[in-house]
Amino acid sequence: MRYSPIAAILLGGFVAGTIDIGSACLINGLGPVVILHAIASGLLGKPSYAGGLNTAAIGLLLQWGMSLIIAAIFVFAARLLPLLSRLWLASGLAYGVAIFVVMSFVVVPLSNAYPKPHGMPPVANIVENLLAMLLFGVIVAWFARDATPGARR
Repeated sequence: MRYSPIAAILLGGFVAGTIDIGSACLINGLGPVVILHAIASGLLGKPSYAGGLNTAAIGLLLQWGMSLIIAAIFVFAARLLPLLSRLWLASGLAYGVAIFVVMSFVVVPLSNAYPKPHGMPPVANIVENLLAMLLFGVIVAWFARDATPGARR
């Protein structure tokens, strides 16, 4: 199925972003509202946890907004470098590593996220979060592969 670049961004961003919330629930053993509060805390800090469904909605909008931006970066890169779409699985996995690094070492540390991580997280936590970002990257790349002219074999 062929997608326009906009459709690839929307589908890749919303699907990957929504699945990422589910992954965070499984990794942390928490419900989606708490995960969405944690996402909102990146903007609002600790008070996000007391905001009920309103701050959960902000968390959802933030998650989807970031997911759409992440998907847009890949889709536009794939349009410039069609090899990314031809090798969509490898590219998606590599992009997942990049997403993990940027989110873990740039976005979260610079945000108001509460609680702030201190020290090195357990290896199991790193592996689980890296796997979630690998899945995210693969989902985005899967949708992008059909938005790049001449990329499919």
